[in-house]
Amino acid sequence: MRVYIKMISAGFIGAAIALCGMFLLNAGKQENEHINVPNAQFTSLGLPAMTGTGGDFVESAKTSTKSVVHIFAEESPEQVQKRQLKQRYRNPFADFFGFDDYFGGEHFYTPRNGSGSGVIYSNEGYIITNNHVVGFADKLTVTDYEGKKYTARKIGTDESTDLAVIKIDGAKGLIPMKIGNSDKVNVGEWVLAVGNPFGYLTSTVTAGIVSAKGRSLNLAHENTRVIEEFIQTDAAINPGNSGGALVNLQGELIGINTAIATPTGVFAGYSFAIPSNIVSRVTKDIIENGGDIERANLGVGGYDVNDELAKEFNLKLKSNLGFYIEEVEKQSAAQLGGLLPGDVIIGINSNAVHNYDDIVKHMKFSKVGDKVNIKINRNGKEMNLPIQLMKSF
Repeated sequence: MRVYIKMISAGFIGAAIALCGMFLLNAGKQENEHINVPNAQFTSLGLPAMTGTGGDFVESAKTSTKSVVHIFAEESPEQVQKRQLKQRYRNPFADFFGFDDYFGGEHFYTPRNGSGSGVIYSNEGYIITNNHVVGFADKLTVTDYEGKKYTARKIGTDESTDLAVIKIDGAKGLIPMKIGNSDKVNVGEWVLAVGNPFGYLTSTVTAGIVSAKGRSLNLAHENTRVIEEFIQTDAAINPGNSGGALVNLQGELIGINTAIATPTGVFAGYSFAIPSNIVSRVTKDIIENGGDIERANLGVGGYDVNDELAKEFNLKLKSNLGFYIEEVEKQSAAQLGGLLPGDVIIGINSNAVHNYDDIVKHMKFSKVGDKVNIKINRNGKEMNLPIQLMKSF
């Protein structure tokens, strides 16, 4: 019995020693932990990490969700009939063979429909969205963040940027979103994606950072010239988000969410938005012109000028830079404007042209009907040719 009591006493004494040791160690740790260290900050905002992040996300979300709407787009029976006639015109044998009617092809008789998102652009009821959300449709229903439904009409589209503008007539109390400057967006900057994924998760907000800028995805349809300078982000975007807003922490629109890189059809880590500076320019063009935008091509083919090419063709240039025209398309704006094979394009609208990429850059927003001033070198003489752009065939 005495041995048993001694063992218990020894256990209590050991436990007491261990507790004392732990107390002393924790005291030392706490003493070290209370060293004054400055709060972590965002380098771009100068805000404390624990207070600035949540507050900024919350305020940005509150502001932006009021300006993002849900869009349901559908074809009327009349629109389906027009599509069928257009398809038959392109393929006169379609009705004879009729395979598509059995396998659900392009001119199958079921009206198409789909849903997406949009961003309120003005108090007058103009809304920005994607062309692929509304381009096919002639019946549009818009639902705002409070659940109010409106009938909208299509103002115009631009296939080259995948943008479209629709309008609600007579609506009151709409809250336009402030447009930010996408050129000032930095890689690594926090952003929010606002939209209506899957058509029923309305006013959803997700967060991420800008992963890259100026991405090209080659999303063009056949015979469609594209303008692609996407903002890449890891904010979650899914089907139904198309046409929604990518915003900064000030609640400003910096992009229209458009596409995702995915092997499954849903978000897999990367999504893409059209920069707000492109959005602003195209939106204004659509509203001012009151219809679809048709992009124009100059209609020339050739080579970038370098020392070797200048020597081979005996070009008399001040500097061996420019675009050498080898071929001019028949009935193109270039031919009707007077450009000839052998001419060297050295400028467009007072902008220097050093190569073909410069032509693309300076003309990417050019529309059918626009006039451009082309500066050329012809046999050593520089001259300017005013050219009115037209639709390419």
